[in-house]
Amino acid sequence: MPGYGILAADQGSGLLPWSWAADRLASARNYWVTSSWPDGRPHSMPVWGMWDDSILWFTSGVRSRKVRNLTADPRCVVTTEDASDPVVIEGSASIATDAASIRRVLDLMNDKYGGYLEESFLDPAVNATISVRPRTVIGMRHGDFPGSPTRWAFG
Repeated sequence: MPGYGILAADQGSGLLPWSWAADRLASARNYWVTSSWPDGRPHSMPVWGMWDDSILWFTSGVRSRKVRNLTADPRCVVTTEDASDPVVIEGSASIATDAASIRRVLDLMNDKYGGYLEESFLDPAVNATISVRPRTVIGMRHGDFPGSPTRWAFG
């Protein structure tokens, strides 16, 4: 982040451990998903989401703008709702239609949000089950902005 006075990795509090980011990804209640319209304009919407080891899952109506955008161009950004200690995922989305993934997401969603949704809710003809695989994840702590920014790269 040129010009922001960011310290070297061995200064300030130092680089954040991956567990810090994973905890925030798992505990966030809401996430912001940013995709691109066909003409390149950004589109950002809040969603419920579930961090599942190395994938962020969320659902949306198949006719929603975000699903249409991600179908045309899977590149996206997803952020946690906490702007003080944010975690930002830059990655690629894909729509899952297999029964095992849908069941997994339904279980994760019901566990996290205290729901009682049934499999019919995630009928692929009605609601898309979307996974976002990170390419890059960025995190930073408000309490040590110049010393904490950390970037993790995934293959």
